[in-house]
Amino acid sequence: MKTQPTESRSTPASKEEQKQHYFRFHIPHLHLASVYGDDWFALKAEAFARFFGTPVFLVAQTIIVAIWIGANVLGFTKFDVYPFILLNLAFSLQAAYAAPLILLAQTRQAERDKVHAMADAQHREALALANDQRLALAAQHSEQMITLLRQNTELTELTQHLSQRIEVLTREIHGKMLQENAKS
Repeated sequence: MKTQPTESRSTPASKEEQKQHYFRFHIPHLHLASVYGDDWFALKAEAFARFFGTPVFLVAQTIIVAIWIGANVLGFTKFDVYPFILLNLAFSLQAAYAAPLILLAQTRQAERDKVHAMADAQHREALALANDQRLALAAQHSEQMITLLRQNTELTELTQHLSQRIEVLTREIHGKMLQENAKS
């Protein structure tokens, strides 16, 4: 007794196989290391650079600067008076570290985008090839269907012709039998 497979062989069985099947065009690029590596520093630097553009960072920085200026202007503290040299130094230090971190994050993202674009192009090419194969198969099936329909029509016409011939022969035999019965 033969058993029928529960799944077709073209669909992966496990979730891991499905994930690999989905990312089949990205898998060849896994060996590529990102420009600055995937070590702890590179990942944290990228996360920190991404944090610079968030509303949380901008609001927090604005609040800190407002408190800093307010405390020094109102005289609560005298550690950074009017030209706010220490505040300017803090902003310069922040800019000196922010610019390279942002460039690092942009470079890493550009590299990822490039690899994903290549994988997407391969995926589109595979889809186009599969579509062409489906169209060719559909055309072949259409031709086979037309051939079968033509053969069916020929068989139907032949069957009709033979049925008519049988009817004529049956009438002739019936007529001859009636003539022989009438003679006897």
